Amino acid sequence: MSSSINIMPPSATGARPVITPIVDLDTGGVIALSASAEHDIAMPATPQSGAGAVRAALDAARRETLLPIVLTVPTTTVIGGSASLAPLHEALRSSGRRPGEVILTVEGGFPAERRRALLTGLDGLRAIGYLIAIGDLGSGHLPLDLLTDAAPYLVVLSAGLIARVPRDPRRATLGESVSSLARGTGAHVLAPNITHEAQLAAVRGWGVRLAQGPLLAPGPSGRVRVPLPVPQESAVGALLGPRVQEMLLPAVTLDIEATAEDAVEAFSSEPSITSVILVDEYQRPRGSLDRSRFMLSFAGRYGHALHGKKPAIRLADPPRTVPKTTPAIAAMQVAGKANERVYDDLVVIDEVGRCMGILRVSDLIRQVADHDSSFTK
Repeated sequence: MSSSINIMPPSATGARPVITPIVDLDTGGVIALSASAEHDIAMPATPQSGAGAVRAALDAARRETLLPIVLTVPTTTVIGGSASLAPLHEALRSSGRRPGEVILTVEGGFPAERRRALLTGLDGLRAIGYLIAIGDLGSGHLPLDLLTDAAPYLVVLSAGLIARVPRDPRRATLGESVSSLARGTGAHVLAPNITHEAQLAAVRGWGVRLAQGPLLAPGPSGRVRVPLPVPQESAVGALLGPRVQEMLLPAVTLDIEATAEDAVEAFSSEPSITSVILVDEYQRPRGSLDRSRFMLSFAGRYGHALHGKKPAIRLADPPRTVPKTTPAIAAMQVAGKANERVYDDLVVIDEVGRCMGILRVSDLIRQVADHDSSFTK
C-alpha cells in the first residue's frame, strides 16, 4: 500500500529550504512537515540571518501546505530567554504562521544548573501556543527525566540510533525502551532517518507511529510513496481500549476571527485535511468545519458571494471534544451521539481545554476493531 502528497524535492543547487514529510505509519498519510535550510536554521551567526533562514523555511512550507511545521531549536537558545527567541517569533509573524501550527524540537546538551532556565523557557513557548518536542533522544546529551518535567508533545528519536538499528540488536533494544518510555509520558514518538525497510519494520514494532527519512522522501515525480508495513497483532489492552491521546493527529487550526475564504484556502492546500478547527486566543476549540459540508456551502452559484468575506464561524458546528485521557470505546460513544455528524473528526483537548489535535473516526473504528479482536483470539 502507499499514500502520496505533492511535495517537490529540494533543488540540487542553491540554499533552498528543505521540506520533508512526516508520515503516519498507520494510515500512510503525511500529517506534518519538517522544515530546514541548507544550514541549521536555529543556530545562526546573527539573529537577523537566523530570522531570515527560519522565515524562508516557513514560507516554503506554507507554499506547499498548511500542515503543521516542525523546526529545531537548540536548548541554548531556549535558555537564552526572550532575546534569543525574538528572531524565531519575528520569522513566524512575517511568514503568516501561528505558534499553534509549529512544533519546536529542542535539541542539545545543557549544564545541569541551567535546567530550571530551560524548563521556564519551554513553559513560556508553550504558553504562547507552540507545541514542544524533545529531539535526539537515545544518543543525545539530554537527561531522560527531562521528559517528565518538560511534558513534550512529541519525542524525536536520535537519527544515529535509527541508522544502526538493523545491524545492532543492542541499539534496537535501546530504541524500543526509549520509545516505550516516551509514550508512557504521554508523548508521540517520531523516528527520523528511515532509510531501509528493516528500519521501518523495527520502529513499527516498537509502537512508533510517526516517521520520516529517505525511504519516505519525495521521488522523481515529487510525490511521496509510503510503504505501509503489515500491522502486527496488538497485545490485549485495557477493557475500554487505548486512550485517544495515543491516536490523535495534529489539527489544522484557524483563529476564530478567520474568514470563510481563509478556511477554503486551508482545505484547498491539502486534500487529506478533513477538518479545520477554529480556536480562540488560548487555543481552545470554538468551532469545527467539516470538509464536505463546508465546501458544499461554496458549491452553489452564489456560495462565495454569500460566505467568502464573512467569518467562518458562521458555517461551523460546535466542536465535539474529548479529553486526551478518554478511552477509545468512550470516544466511539461520543462520535455516535449525532447521526448527521457521526464521521466528523473529534477534537482532543488537554486538561485546560486547549486543542491538542484531532481524532479521525475511521482511525478510531479501526483501533476499536483491533482491540475487540484481541479478546476473541
